[in-house]
Amino acid sequence: MTTITSQADWVARAKAVLPAGGFGNLDPGIVIHEGRGARVRDMDGNEYVDYLIGSGPLILGHSHPEVLEVVAEQLPRGQTFFASNAAGIELAEEICRALSCAEQIRYVSTGGEADMYAMRLARAFTGRDKIVKFEGGYHGMSAEAQMSLAPERLVNFPEAVPDSAGIPTVVAADVLIAPFNDPDYIRSLLAEWGDRVAGIIVEPLQRIIPPDPGYLQVLRDEADKHGIVLIFDEIVTGFRLAYGGAQETYGVTPDIATLGKIIGGGFPLAAIAGRAGIMKHFDRSLAGQKGWLMQVGTLSGNPIAAVAGLKTLEILRRPGQYERLEDLGKTVMGLARDALDPTGIPYRLVGAPPLFDVVFTDRDVRNYRDVQAADNARAASWNEALRAHGLFRPPGKTYCCLALDDDDLEVTKSAFEAAASRLG
Repeated sequence: MTTITSQADWVARAKAVLPAGGFGNLDPGIVIHEGRGARVRDMDGNEYVDYLIGSGPLILGHSHPEVLEVVAEQLPRGQTFFASNAAGIELAEEICRALSCAEQIRYVSTGGEADMYAMRLARAFTGRDKIVKFEGGYHGMSAEAQMSLAPERLVNFPEAVPDSAGIPTVVAADVLIAPFNDPDYIRSLLAEWGDRVAGIIVEPLQRIIPPDPGYLQVLRDEADKHGIVLIFDEIVTGFRLAYGGAQETYGVTPDIATLGKIIGGGFPLAAIAGRAGIMKHFDRSLAGQKGWLMQVGTLSGNPIAAVAGLKTLEILRRPGQYERLEDLGKTVMGLARDALDPTGIPYRLVGAPPLFDVVFTDRDVRNYRDVQAADNARAASWNEALRAHGLFRPPGKTYCCLALDDDDLEVTKSAFEAAASRLG
């Protein structure tokens, strides 16, 4: 049997067995061999400073020794049981301590599942059908979530535009689309539809776009006014912006929050967290057959992910961790600014230090349409140049992790300078 080692060979093999030659995530033309700290290496041995970090879960960096240690201790005791385990219970307790909205949680395996169940939970609790989501907001792959995530056709609000084939046309009728950061619009929308809306689902930091001051409080007030369940999708922001998530950072408490990425320490784990009066719909003995929301998952709360998540959260609670992450993010943002300012090219750094990106525009970025109106061809050129000079990152996001060191930052500085020179 021939041993195939080159990246080109692996890409060719992938094309034979995987649609589009990949997993449906990042560029299938790169095949990662290993990750250590803040670096990844591809099958040809090319090394990159990693600003993707697995699309967010590896806030400590790759292969953190303390996380590996607890995983190695758990492995001989079993991988999963389809039953409760002590580590999963301990992790649930810690999440409930950390998040202001969390009285109880329910585990699933992916963030997309968590968002799907959160919307279903809002419907079970209110007895209503409609969901409000925001144009450009990402909430997984369910039919509702795939409405106006990245619409190429910009229509009048609140019409929903399906982003995928295979979604029944009736789904669009129960999803109302609003522009992010527009308090007047959400008030007018709910004045008309509020008594039929079950839930409002929102990323508190929408992809990389921060909420305007007071905007999340408007959503909280409007949800209370109309008896609507407010859902914060904290798959990305949970334990990243602060230990208590975006609800701590922005000072607004939702009814439900969804979590993923960081809570699994690099392993598949996600959760729905919320008030006990809403979460009771997962308990048939309390909700009754009519109000019961059925939810099962083979790997939900598995002990491997639970111990990795517990150790990750324990490390994040140590003094200075969030201050360091903030400082690292600000440093990386500063390096981008230092490289781009001399070019005279208009741009904005959009987001928060742990998670941001460069948007090539001369105006403030407050919603999806502002991003779409930016110079996306220039952004593509910027991203291509960064990859060529040793940075591994997705289009549209720059995740910072605690493993970044001075050598990583020096590579980052050189890559930003080279990419800016190419644009200039």
